[in-house]
Amino acid sequence: MAKQILLAAIVFGFINSLTGGVDSEIITATLTADKPKIIAHRGANDRFNESTITAYKIASENGVDSLEMDLRMTKDGELVVMHDQTIDRTTNGSGAVSDLTLNELRTVETVEVFGEETLTEAVPTLEEVLQTFLDTEHYYIETRLVNGQAVMEKDLLELLNEYELIEKKLVTLQSFSKVSLEKIKSIAPDVPLTYLFSKGKFNLEEASEVTYSFIGIEASDITSHVVKVLHDQGKEVHVYFTDKEKQKHQQKDMYLYGVDGYFTDDIAFTKSLLKEGEGF
Repeated sequence: MAKQILLAAIVFGFINSLTGGVDSEIITATLTADKPKIIAHRGANDRFNESTITAYKIASENGVDSLEMDLRMTKDGELVVMHDQTIDRTTNGSGAVSDLTLNELRTVETVEVFGEETLTEAVPTLEEVLQTFLDTEHYYIETRLVNGQAVMEKDLLELLNEYELIEKKLVTLQSFSKVSLEKIKSIAPDVPLTYLFSKGKFNLEEASEVTYSFIGIEASDITSHVVKVLHDQGKEVHVYFTDKEKQKHQQKDMYLYGVDGYFTDDIAFTKSLLKEGEGF
């Protein structure tokens, strides 16, 4: 922590010399922040197909703090790791996940081109991911409503308990839906929860009123004031990014603001940024 404080002082001294002054709230946030968490957004999605076991293996080998994944429920009630409502963008198939059975999902593969190489891999179930890593990783899992209903939460918690991940404090659950978070809280009150805000829809008053430990905010909606207010309330600020071209620059801003977690699409860059401010 002492090294981080010294580094921050050097960074701000340099920026001060260039800009003629820096917001004191930014300095306060940075000097008081603990080491932020590196959260692998959909795995190492810059090097392999997002939300696949291989992408998560690469992220794990890189030594991240959490593996982030989004859940969808199939027509026959299986939990699969998939960000989009449909499989159109990331696979060689089409259709809504909720309209497909797991067996039907098994007939398609995720497809992504990296350089001149086309990579394919199956859509994994959540259990397959858990079986791969067991208790060696921390899981940061996003729940979704299914046809407007909170129906995946009970099955999810039962699966996490089966692998003793809640007991071992290896899970954080997140959602844009208060309904989902409240259902989780009613079943498993000790699970850490993150309330997510969509880009452009962040509301500081609402974020202040909720009792969840973590608040997830899109990078363009974060200011030093937002971070300070939430920190003063004992909440952590976890930031996600929707513009990969701007992400490195935005991560530098987030470093100055003192955010507590990065849903990163570039693990190497974020590790460099947090290691003695090498990203500057």
